[in-house]
Parts: sequence; structure tokens; C-alpha cells
Amino acid sequence: MKPGAASASVARILEIDGQPLEVTTVGPAEGDAPPLVFLHEGLGSVAMWRDFPAALCARTGSRGIVYSRHGYGASAPLCTARAAGYMHREAQCVLPLLLAALGAESPVLVGHSDGASIALIHAGSGFAPLRGVVAMAPHLFNEPLSVASIAAAKVAYETAGLRERLARYHADVDSAFRGWNDIWLHPDFRHWNIEEYAARIECPILAIQGYDDEYGTLAQLDALAALARGPFAQRRLPDCRHSPHRDRTAETLSAIERFVAGLRAPPGPAAAVPAAR
Repeated sequence: MKPGAASASVARILEIDGQPLEVTTVGPAEGDAPPLVFLHEGLGSVAMWRDFPAALCARTGSRGIVYSRHGYGASAPLCTARAAGYMHREAQCVLPLLLAALGAESPVLVGHSDGASIALIHAGSGFAPLRGVVAMAPHLFNEPLSVASIAAAKVAYETAGLRERLARYHADVDSAFRGWNDIWLHPDFRHWNIEEYAARIECPILAIQGYDDEYGTLAQLDALAALARGPFAQRRLPDCRHSPHRDRTAETLSAIERFVAGLRAPPGPAAAVPAAR
């Protein structure tokens, strides 16, 4: 962090791709560390990250950008059901516009679950260079375990109080939950797969997953390790379920801090951008 750089937290609503999105910036106003862009899970939002972005930015000296995707948090609710390519659209259409609007050049994408998959699609699509990707509990392909756990979440939402718990974090909780749950359980989504994008990623990747992840097996990390073309590091955490930043906060913060510290060299040139699907 540069001497005299101020730490700040600023919340706002920005119109991106025609939709009002909730965006918060945290950490120093300026500095030489790469900006961190936080991409939440399938039921997440700005609020559901809690103090993790601020804690990580304090350790790295980075500016952090945290936003709620369309349908989540205080962002605009969904008007139509999601299609099977919704993560591709987020990665290839919405995220580039958001990064440009906020002047986030050569960032590190810090994604969790759906957010990690979006980060990997973006990184493998050849947009402006990234400094790196942190993928926590990423999905590269749909698995029977994912479907079973998401079906169980539907029951919990309808009968076991999950709706009331999530309502604290979303202005339209039904939009948030149905937008995620319905598409993951749709037959069109059973063969969803982003390995082709992972195979094109050349920037450094840090992958983190718990041994007890209820939404995906460690085959996800095995596939990413085999496909990544650039530097790859991973942490497999014991006593950790689907949310490493909540279940094993200290270890996750330390791993990402070390990863970001090693990303001081400028990134290489961007590759050609494929058409969005």
C-alpha cells in the first residue's frame, strides 16, 4: 500500500448491462497490489461474504470489489428463469463491463462455487489479462453429488427454514433461490461443463476445496489441476465443507495472501476473445 493511501468502504448501485447491481468497494483507495474482485456463490451476495473481503484486502493491501449478481442481494431481481448458459453470460458479458466501469485493471478474481466457475470461464475466454484466479470450491462439471445436495436444499427452503435464513441477505429471496436451484435441477443442466475454458487458462490459479464439500467432489480440483496451462497451486482442507472462507477462515486467508504476494509481475497479453454462448 502506498504511504498515505486511505482505507475505505463504499457501497453503491451501478447499472451494468441494463441491470442495477449492488457494488461495494473495500480496502485501500490506491496501492500497488492487484485489485481483488469477489464473485459469490450460487446463493450469495455482498452481505453473505461478511467481513472476508475486508480482512483479505487488509492483508494484501489490495482494493476489493464485491458485488451481488443480478437476482441477488440488493441487485435487481430476476424477471425470467435462468438458462443453462447463465454463468457464461456473467463471465463473458457482465463481468467485463463491471471491471471496465470500475477501472479494475489486471485483477485477481476471487470466486466461490458458482463464482469460481464464472471466474474460470472469464479467465479462459481471453479477455483483458488477469493477474490470477482464486477458485474456492469450483464447479467444472455437474456431478450427481451436486444434484443431490441442491435437491436437498430445495426441501430445506420449502420446509426447514432456509428461506427465512436467506431472506436476511436478499431483497427478493425467492428470486435468488429459484434462479439458482431451478436451473441446477433442470435436465438441460445435467451435462453442463466448462473444462474447455479451464484448458485455456494461462494465468496463475489457486484452487481451494474442503474434503467434506457437500456440493462437489475433489474430482473438480483434479480436473482443474490437469487442465490448467499456467502455474497451479491447490489447498485441500480437512474439516471443511463447501465454504472454505467460512469453515477454515484462517487457512484460506493465509493461502490467498501468499498467492497474491507472488503475483507482482505484470500479466502477459490477452488472447483472442471467443463469442459468448
